[in-house]
Amino acid sequence: MFRQAKWDEPLIFELSREGRIGYTLPKPIEDVDVKIPEKLRRKSRLNLPEISEPEIVKHYTRLSEMNYGVDSGIYPLGSCTMKYNPKINEEIASHPGVAHIHPYQDERTVQGALKIMWELEQWLKEITGMDRFTLQPAAGANGEFTGVSIIRAYHLDNGEPQRDEMLVADSAHGTNPASAAMAGFKVIEIPSTEEGTMDLEALENAVGERTAGLMLTNPNTLGIFEDEIVEIARIVHKAGGLLYYDGANLNAVLGKVRPGDMGFDIVHLNLHKTFSTPHGGGGPGSGPVGVKNFLKDYLPVPLVSYDGERYYLDYNVPKSIGKVKELYGNFAVMVRALTYLKIMGREGLREVSEVAVLNANYLTRKLLGTRGYELPGKELRKHETVFSAEPMKRETGVTAMDVAKRLLDFGMHSPTVYFPLIVHEALMIEPTETVSKEELDAYVEALKKISEEAYSSPEVVKSAPHNTAVRRVDDVLAAKKPVLSWRMYLELKEKGEVDY
Repeated sequence: MFRQAKWDEPLIFELSREGRIGYTLPKPIEDVDVKIPEKLRRKSRLNLPEISEPEIVKHYTRLSEMNYGVDSGIYPLGSCTMKYNPKINEEIASHPGVAHIHPYQDERTVQGALKIMWELEQWLKEITGMDRFTLQPAAGANGEFTGVSIIRAYHLDNGEPQRDEMLVADSAHGTNPASAAMAGFKVIEIPSTEEGTMDLEALENAVGERTAGLMLTNPNTLGIFEDEIVEIARIVHKAGGLLYYDGANLNAVLGKVRPGDMGFDIVHLNLHKTFSTPHGGGGPGSGPVGVKNFLKDYLPVPLVSYDGERYYLDYNVPKSIGKVKELYGNFAVMVRALTYLKIMGREGLREVSEVAVLNANYLTRKLLGTRGYELPGKELRKHETVFSAEPMKRETGVTAMDVAKRLLDFGMHSPTVYFPLIVHEALMIEPTETVSKEELDAYVEALKKISEEAYSSPEVVKSAPHNTAVRRVDDVLAAKKPVLSWRMYLELKEKGEVDY
């Protein structure tokens, strides 16, 4: 469970005592005459806390115990795919040959790095059914913007500037319509049926001469496979549009089916999700974009190519949309991804999806019928499942957010809440393949216990969490008066404006 921390956990500056030493600097070399210009000399002492080494270790160990990550336990954020990161990935990524190279080095001195990027592209092409990849985008949303920018460039190049509408499923990730709008498209929302899949009649009515493309993920964000995907592709292509694959949910289909075989023309992947780089809090990430042959001339520059003897940065991309990130992408994430792929192999990747789907459906079946939770759409799920806590809210006043906060008291990370937007009071759970049956059972039992509390003692749930280092944050106050530094914290604490 989360550590039972004190509310007034001291800051490291509050622990400071004059004269205590935590680190001894080496003696200066006396025979070296170093003259520091007067204007660069410090006029006052550096304001650093004075703490002994044991106190420093204890302090940061306490702080680490207050945190939670993929190494702590289940981290079932729906569509975020927070899976365990094998430590061999970190070992390889920290190798001096990876960690100490520089992007401005001559190509002859980084042949190994370029080979890693080229080999990774070959794996991604095989996994997705695409013909060429750029590894440049830094994250999924960056990949989306790259993909829709390619779609725009393609239509302009073909003399069809009127194609200014991007179709987006109503269950899509919020970055889909945002990326499309940033690229200059008008976003047209396509509704879902009661079963949770795309409404084909609505799609037929929406496509036309202004259609640039359709952005879709499969399985979709409800965790339901779009079983009419071949027909969806036919409808979009017949209208002259392109089909874009949001790769956030690729974990469900590895080794089973490829987006390229479903009819998709463009794919973005999240290496940091599917291929196990620890992420969150803004990074690190990598969102490669793959395309079919007819779109490869629009990819960002440079690509990584191989002529049979050497690997090189290839700027021969005649209709390139340009760069979407400085330099060549987040290289260390690529290294982790290739390490993971080589260890897993073809059969291992197939097993990843099989166990991920098994885990999601096992959790779904165990939670079905629990008071206060209902399952919208088809019962059979892929990698994730979405329950609605709307009955619980209606009958007890306990919301999906309350359930998420109460889960923290059980030492478990909450699922994604309030997404997708088409499910009211959504609880979106993706356990991934790295969670054991025992952890799934414990998670389900916690959700059932919270259901019991909601109907017997709702205030217990509504006032949660109770045993975390910080109680529930006032979302409005946190947005208007964010505490961004220890100085701000001390000032607000002195004024009595913070209670933690």
